[in-house]
Amino acid sequence: MKIKKAELETVCGITSRLPENALPEYAFAGKSNVGKSSLINALMQRKSLARTSAQPGKTQTINFYNVNDELYLVDLPGYGYARAGREVTAKWGQMVERYLHKSKMLKAVFLLIDIRHEPSANDCQMYEWIVAQGFTPVIIATKADKIKRSQLAKQVKIVRQGLGMPAEEVLIPFSAETKQGRDEIYALLGDQEVE
Repeated sequence: MKIKKAELETVCGITSRLPENALPEYAFAGKSNVGKSSLINALMQRKSLARTSAQPGKTQTINFYNVNDELYLVDLPGYGYARAGREVTAKWGQMVERYLHKSKMLKAVFLLIDIRHEPSANDCQMYEWIVAQGFTPVIIATKADKIKRSQLAKQVKIVRQGLGMPAEEVLIPFSAETKQGRDEIYALLGDQEVE
């Protein structure tokens, strides 16, 4: 995929109206600090379009990135961040739920899980919730460069079992550092032929 254009087009907060986009949307969900911003930057081939932060819970909005005027990458707020109060967390949840329900152009939901750990209760809840909304989540197992190659199959199995994933569902090991998995993700973005 050749990225000719990638820009942050719309930012939606808790009270914002969701945009009615005419292009396909691909949403990315994941726990705070799972590497969502790094993944989005790697896909858009930009260093700092999506802001990465050492402080988890930074994304508190739904961010729509226009890629090549052909599709949107949609960055959903990170979940499971302890410092965010319960009230704020509930509002983020409602905002994400509203988006998953209302978007007419949402084609796929990618759920990011840290490959080094067994999925948390929040990860499992998010997975089940995406399924309940009628989507088959694509699992992206991030930070694959942080484990030894020999551990990859074992960790993939731990993630699959932890989420209770059926065998036919897609799980892609990914590294923002080495770009492992990027082409597989591009192939799922509506099979967009962008050259």
